[in-house]
Amino acid sequence: MFTVDHYIDSIKANLEKQTDLLVGNLKQSFSYNFSPDIDLLDFSAFIEPTRFELSIRMFSMDKEGNEVFDEGNDPPVFAGSEEILSEVEYHQMNDSQLDDFFEFYEQNEETLVPREQKVFIDWFSQCWEKAGGTSLKLPSYFIFHDDYKSYDLKSNKWIDDEEKWS
Repeated sequence: MFTVDHYIDSIKANLEKQTDLLVGNLKQSFSYNFSPDIDLLDFSAFIEPTRFELSIRMFSMDKEGNEVFDEGNDPPVFAGSEEILSEVEYHQMNDSQLDDFFEFYEQNEETLVPREQKVFIDWFSQCWEKAGGTSLKLPSYFIFHDDYKSYDLKSNKWIDDEEKWS
């Protein structure tokens, strides 16, 4: 009833519907006057697998791994965090199929998780580039919330989180 390829293709199709929204939101955030205290940007993906929802938040960080906040400096600068994408559906499923799907997912988790992550990374990095992310002076990373590795959007490779703080 379920296949890995069909599920992955469904994620790709649903994310593609959100491309213009994400690119527009990224373009807007790239136009900010970033605080000079910011050393890097973290784009954190929050995934709600039981509802098939994805949200992405941009965090401004210093080299110690702390979020930088606006201290009311003049001229106005951006520091803090901002939602870049708000709870979009990345897969659709009838409620009557949920139990069967989650059984399928559990049986295929070792195959599905890396493929899901690749789809999310590929899609986000394409949107980031389309929005002009390569022109940002700040190092920028994509991370799955509470993960130990980050995707370096400028070099297009995975790094251990510790590397971005050094």
